[in-house]
Amino acid sequence: MERARPPPAVSVSPPVDLVLGATSCCLACVFTNPLEVVKTRLQLQGELRPRGTYRRLYRGVLPALAAVSRADGLRGLQKGLAAGLLYQGLMNGVRFYCYSHAEDRGLTQQPGGTVAAGAVAGALGAFVGSPAYLVKTHLQAQTVAAMAVGHQHNHQGVSSAFETIYRKQGLVGLWRGVNGAVPRVMVGSAVQLATFASAKEWVEKLKWFKEGSWMVALAGGMISSVAVAVAMTPFDVVSTRLYNQPVDERGMGKHYRGFLDCFVQISRKEGILALYKGIGPAYLRLGPHTILSLLFWDELRKLTYRHQQHGV
Repeated sequence: MERARPPPAVSVSPPVDLVLGATSCCLACVFTNPLEVVKTRLQLQGELRPRGTYRRLYRGVLPALAAVSRADGLRGLQKGLAAGLLYQGLMNGVRFYCYSHAEDRGLTQQPGGTVAAGAVAGALGAFVGSPAYLVKTHLQAQTVAAMAVGHQHNHQGVSSAFETIYRKQGLVGLWRGVNGAVPRVMVGSAVQLATFASAKEWVEKLKWFKEGSWMVALAGGMISSVAVAVAMTPFDVVSTRLYNQPVDERGMGKHYRGFLDCFVQISRKEGILALYKGIGPAYLRLGPHTILSLLFWDELRKLTYRHQQHGV
């Protein structure tokens, strides 16, 4: 008996989508983490200093990858991977669960529903995953003194970082910087989910590829990644600065009071273009991650649908 093809919009239950979303983004993270390390270093470089007044230790993607390898060894390219996987699992599990729930209730079919659902789902995911992103940023910024950019927290590992932050700042300290993470992921999630769905539908209508082909998801992801990089980079720079800044004995940031203050200080002291620091490396990281995560998610949903329909 010939298998029935899954419908254009494959539907699975929200709990299943939680697992599929978390799994797909964790798989993508393994491949893109080295670019995340480089992106973090580039965004911290020259913090609150005018262009031309500091030594640029990291220049572009390939030279920066080489610089990290020389300073920290090849393993340095996977710094913060464990925390990154934890973040991807928590944030995207919640994000895809909420988005899938919105799909089941028909909210994404309303005008603006896709963008709204993506933004809300992203905000909730960012809040849940914020402690893991905080630790990931600290670990990825850490390096030898000669190549250090930004504040160095000198954690010994993931568990040590969580323990140190909790001991010194309490539970609230683990969510420090969440005010930068929420708008960052809201924008990125809304743009990613909205453009992927629209782009995939457009590619399907043009019939460039065979119905159900993984190339449809790949093409949608490639279009989506461009929009995500352009919209998300300023929020990403601000978020990285808020997470990595040192704190005083009260747990208050020494450089920035919050999201808006960080945005204004970067613009005034480094120039407006500083909000796009590392947009090239950011795209090279966001592009593959967007493509891989959405491709894995789309393919896993199809496999799950077929399994549910045919029990194979």
